[in-house]
Amino acid sequence: MHPDVVKLVESGRIPQAVGERLSQLAPGSFCLHKSWGSGKVIGWDLFGGKVTIDFERESGRVMGLKLALKKTEPLEAEDFRAQKIEKIEELRVQAQSDPATVVIQTLGAHDGSMKPDQIDRELCGSVVPEADYKKWWDRAKKALRGSHRVVVPSKRNEPLVLRETDLSPVQTLISDFEATNNLREKARVLDDLRKQSKALESEGAAEELLAEIEEISRKGIKLHLGDALDLLASRDELLETLKEATLADNGLRLHDVLASSSGPLAPQMAGLPAARQRRIYEAFPEAFGNEWVEKILRVFDRVGTRGVSEIAKMFSDRGEMDTLLEHIRRALSRHALGPDALAWICRERRKAAKDVFTHEVGSAILSVIEQDSTDEGPRKTLRLQNFLMEDRELIVDLLDGVDMNEVRNFARKLLQSPAFAELDRKSLMARVIKAHPETQALVTGDGGGPRREILIVSWESLERRKEEYEDLVNKRIPGNIKEIAIARSYGDLRENFEYKAAKQMQAVLARRKTELEKDLDNAQGSDLTGADTDTVNIGTVVKLRHDGETEQYTVLGAWDSDPDKLIVSYLSEIGQALIGQKVGNKVDFRDLETEEERTCEIAEITAWK
Repeated sequence: MHPDVVKLVESGRIPQAVGERLSQLAPGSFCLHKSWGSGKVIGWDLFGGKVTIDFERESGRVMGLKLALKKTEPLEAEDFRAQKIEKIEELRVQAQSDPATVVIQTLGAHDGSMKPDQIDRELCGSVVPEADYKKWWDRAKKALRGSHRVVVPSKRNEPLVLRETDLSPVQTLISDFEATNNLREKARVLDDLRKQSKALESEGAAEELLAEIEEISRKGIKLHLGDALDLLASRDELLETLKEATLADNGLRLHDVLASSSGPLAPQMAGLPAARQRRIYEAFPEAFGNEWVEKILRVFDRVGTRGVSEIAKMFSDRGEMDTLLEHIRRALSRHALGPDALAWICRERRKAAKDVFTHEVGSAILSVIEQDSTDEGPRKTLRLQNFLMEDRELIVDLLDGVDMNEVRNFARKLLQSPAFAELDRKSLMARVIKAHPETQALVTGDGGGPRREILIVSWESLERRKEEYEDLVNKRIPGNIKEIAIARSYGDLRENFEYKAAKQMQAVLARRKTELEKDLDNAQGSDLTGADTDTVNIGTVVKLRHDGETEQYTVLGAWDSDPDKLIVSYLSEIGQALIGQKVGNKVDFRDLETEEERTCEIAEITAWK
């Protein structure tokens, strides 16, 4: 008890309990206020009933003693929040040299658990400069994961939790595994456990962990098939590093999961790490027997760039490359090859894909980019478009030895495409002209220049695209300009992630603005009624017959696709296959739901109402 307070207690002016609490507000002590943060008492007037406190957010605050006792709580001098008052400069230096320890100290002052936004409020602007905070926080999280002292969640709305200090590295990782509900995050933890495989077995934790993986995977298959496959593939990688632990005879295996799966597999594969994709694809033969080639070809061009490359390597290693190349030829002839497969062909044009690298690839690239630019939703061909721009030899190679009529057709399609910004189109066309000077006439207008390509669209979709343009010009672009200005204020543009991201978004928005302007300029609105039903046209409903069953597709405008309702754009793969066909004709295309290639007969054509 403070000597000044002892006198008051001994004189009977205040009870001993009050005296003990009052002593916690003695000069030099520390306290915490809900609004003003931590503070240090710098003076008091016991007879006047006042206390003066230097708070984080307000120094020299004078409070009545009764109010101070009610609104503050005491802090030990060692508490991190007290250190922010007493040794702030030392903390700032430590935050730069050892960010993990600063976060650990912060967690320790808050019962060992805080959400990221709570940590932000504690450190941003006080211990770490606000302009540097985001980059610092990324560095701190990386250091925390390496220290294994803290459970770092994958989601920002989940808390960081301080661990018990007596856990071994293996126990720490197992704790991480159990703490997250995200299957992909669990797979990442298994990657770390693979490096600790000897300790995992010596501590007797391997068998229990494998059993837990099995249980989690079985539960996750129905709702999260791709993530469950990822986890099982990571488990198999771990098993290869273990000497004693084995999988039970009835244990869950990749091929069992694949064989029992229903629905399209491609969406489940895209985004998985390349090595684990390869492991999953290698399970196809055992899962599907003689049908494995057909099964894997269905997903070939729908599993992202990594998946396409891994499947191609697998076919090559198994001596099945001719089968893959034949599949590519058929898909090219039907304009049914996706952007990732086209990019792979271009990258491998002098090696694995040299036999399918023809002028058809160039036409397919332009078609898929143009179709993507007319579809609603996020762009799927930006990587392919960037590849086309950056590889300065690609167009030259595409047109090497090609008939001049085909060269002119490619040049016309490029000039007429609404998918490219004007400067990009000029750059690409310059490469065409350099390789084939005869195409200069298409640009100058001699010999027939490019014609305006009309896009037939519904009035509804036209209105939606106009609204998107207005939102882009009036909200998104001005918002991006503000983000650039704010990010620039952070300084050091070379290492400024926010600035780089905002500038990249600026380029995306500018490109989209150009695309929308081109689209709207070329668009011709229509109610799509009254179509000629002698053949499949825009605004017709087509009944198809396949294996004794029928289904109905509606062919509408360029921006009217709705796959769930079997409504397709006339520019889509299916739309292009159907347009111009008559009743009784047979057409080949890929089913929207199952991704299977099939042949259907046109049973009926009616007008869309």
